[in-house]
Amino acid sequence: MTQAKQGDIVKLHYMGKLPDGTIFDTSRERHPLQFTIGNGQVIAGFEQAVIGMKVGESKTARIPMEQAYGPHREDMVVTMDRSKLPPGVNPMVGQRLELTQVDDQTSLVTVTNVTESTLTLDANHPLAGKELTFDIELVGIL
Repeated sequence: MTQAKQGDIVKLHYMGKLPDGTIFDTSRERHPLQFTIGNGQVIAGFEQAVIGMKVGESKTARIPMEQAYGPHREDMVVTMDRSKLPPGVNPMVGQRLELTQVDDQTSLVTVTNVTESTLTLDANHPLAGKELTFDIELVGIL
């Protein structure tokens, strides 16, 4: 039976969990995830876990933070003056905002603290700094 390898387009179901067992994402209620191995479309550790799997095979893979979203970087956390926000914007802790920078690049940030005069924004991926566990079922190699 064929095993998944670099360059293959694969279809799979997955369930992603944090170390405490909290499920952060799953494809079970959606269509299977499809990607090409080696194209960098998914985190490195997830891609490596799929290599060598056969259609119909299931496995559990633990992905260290270095092969997932990397460590949480303090240099990606900033505090800004609320007066710089557009009128009518009332940010709340946990809210995700898209910011446009001076070079017209956009960044997705999470509001982590709000005071009367400032707000703290974190541009790290929400799963940065975390080890992830995935239950993976390979359903097809195209």
